[in-house]
Amino acid sequence: MSLKESNMLPLGTTAPDFNLLDTVSGMNKSLDSVRGDKATVIIFSCNHCPFVIHVNQTMIDVANDYAEKGVKMVVISSNDVENYQEDSPDKMSIVAKVLQYPFPYLYDETQEVAKAYDAACTPDIYLFDEDLKLYYRGRLDQSRPGNTHPKDGADIRSAIDDVLAGKEAPEKQYPSAGCNIKWK
Repeated sequence: MSLKESNMLPLGTTAPDFNLLDTVSGMNKSLDSVRGDKATVIIFSCNHCPFVIHVNQTMIDVANDYAEKGVKMVVISSNDVENYQEDSPDKMSIVAKVLQYPFPYLYDETQEVAKAYDAACTPDIYLFDEDLKLYYRGRLDQSRPGNTHPKDGADIRSAIDDVLAGKEAPEKQYPSAGCNIKWK
């Protein structure tokens, strides 16, 4: 496991479009089909990363807590499945079903979507406003495997609350940290 931080895509960047396989439904999903009316959270993730495993329930809780407020979440895995078979689409589907993901779990086979978002780690978190402009990028909260900070999604929740209230993007944003994306 190598620790990697987010690249911090510039705020105001328009969300790059995508059309990816949803490993649960077997159907392709576009950005337009998964976006929220008020905000959209996109998380680059995978099955095997201990940093993702540590926050899986937090991601689920945040998605469920904000779904009725017009905020949707989508999770994308871009890892090289030839060398990391535990991140393959069939295993992604199993994880999503077992954990009862309330969001699509998409597979970025070509890794082009991760590159378009300048994603670097898992989890790598992006919050876009209703116009799909980047409002926040960074961590869910201060919790990491091995520390005692609560797994409460405080940072992403604060950013979602702010975007819903029409506030300016927070000046101070902390990068996410986790395993590096496994590039081909």
